[in-house]
Amino acid sequence: MIDEREGEAELARLIIESLHLEGVHPGDIEPEAPLFGEGLGLDSLDMLELSMAIEQKYAVKLRSDDPDNDKIFASLRSLARHIREQHAR
Repeated sequence: MIDEREGEAELARLIIESLHLEGVHPGDIEPEAPLFGEGLGLDSLDMLELSMAIEQKYAVKLRSDDPDNDKIFASLRSLARHIREQHAR
């Protein structure tokens, strides 16, 4: 990912495409809004599908047993930040 906004837009497109979210556009996903529950309304199966898509596109492995998943998947911004941090290592 290049810069924060561009990375978030790219990740929003990946979320929409990989989860087949009809009628949702990248600009509709607020960077700080929750991805799960009341926000975008994703569930645990969506997390699994999204994790696989992220691993395939960005070569970043997201584990289902990671104790930080609540923070990592809290919002589009936090997920994009985590991906950038993993690439920086």
